[in-house]
Amino acid sequence: MRIPGRTVALFASAAALAVALGGCKPPPEGADGKPQYPVHFDTPSARPHTTTRAALYSRGDSGSGVRELQARLRQVQWLNDGPTGEYDDLTEQAVSGFQGKRGLPRTGRVDHVTWQRLLAMTHRPGQWELYLMGGQPAAPPDPRCLTGRVLCVSKTSRTLRWMIDGRTLTTVSVRFGSQYTPTREGVFSIYWKSRHHVSTLYDSPMPYAMFFSGGQAIHYSYDFAAHGYAGGSHGCVNVRDEGAIASLFAQVRDGDRVVVYR
Repeated sequence: MRIPGRTVALFASAAALAVALGGCKPPPEGADGKPQYPVHFDTPSARPHTTTRAALYSRGDSGSGVRELQARLRQVQWLNDGPTGEYDDLTEQAVSGFQGKRGLPRTGRVDHVTWQRLLAMTHRPGQWELYLMGGQPAAPPDPRCLTGRVLCVSKTSRTLRWMIDGRTLTTVSVRFGSQYTPTREGVFSIYWKSRHHVSTLYDSPMPYAMFFSGGQAIHYSYDFAAHGYAGGSHGCVNVRDEGAIASLFAQVRDGDRVVVYR
């Protein structure tokens, strides 16, 4: 077929204009007759589909949210330690075990799905579930604690402050007697210290005992250290931090005041 010269000229002019405007030439054709582009571009449908499950809590985190997580894990018996408020290796193992038991990915990190599953199986922890092993903030000191050398003991916050002239030097978590053997309230004085004391009435050890009212003393408790507020004393003020009570025992003198208040 013969193409008129005018038609050929028009095609040539259009090609030249395309090169001038576009700055490039059409891509060469491949063996299949389709254009071969030098760069391959993925279309959205060609990309692999991935999903991520953002962690609400993971190892290294700390705070009130972690403390609640640990308290709830204790409720379903996946954690025996704490709550401490620190997302440690034991917490990570407990979360992983909880996830595996329920067919969730065993990441050891708490994502939204894991958290919702745990919420559905537990109740909102109370104050002493959150602070079962201590660590709670101390209540404001009683006015009678603001002068002199005082062991200031709050039954409300379950804490003991060691204070000198209104300044708090040390704060520790403490435990008291049960309703049948309550810890007495009032103002007392340390009248005897016994480093390796053993109760003759209950045949139980009372290390670092500092007696302030009859047979009631401030002392270290192995049971408090092991079980927290799940138990109680026979009227004494129990301390679970052995290092802290050892330091207090070295500082407190006979005659120093003890204030036990609500």
